[in-house]
Amino acid sequence: MLKIRQPIYDEIRRHGEETYPYECCGALLGRVEGDTRTVSGSVRCRNTRTDSASDRYEIDPVEAVRIQRDARTRGLDIIGFYHSHPDHPAQWSATDLAEAHWFGCSYVITSVEKGKAALTNSFELTGTDENNKKLADEKIEVISK
Repeated sequence: MLKIRQPIYDEIRRHGEETYPYECCGALLGRVEGDTRTVSGSVRCRNTRTDSASDRYEIDPVEAVRIQRDARTRGLDIIGFYHSHPDHPAQWSATDLAEAHWFGCSYVITSVEKGKAALTNSFELTGTDENNKKLADEKIEVISK
């Protein structure tokens, strides 16, 4: 399960609206306790894809390392990533699965329809290696505080 506070959830959705018709992307920071990932912050990232930013995203690995290092100084970790799907469902694609490599992390996708955030879904990357990985549906609990 992914627990996320309403303001962070809203910020992720707003990011997708602001970058429309291109995909936005970012990292989710927080802690893992058992089967629950609790988001306590998010970091916007620049989509470095230049070939097809309207239906693909890429976070610069150097930026990801910096985000993880900064998070750890605050006692947090990267527990997931988010991106938007402009004018497409909030469902992972074959490319999303192929490019997901952080096992045990959440992958949050927001559908942005004609510039307005619609549905937001989360998926957990499960498996033990690249040969048996999959993105499994994950419940999102949006917390009002």
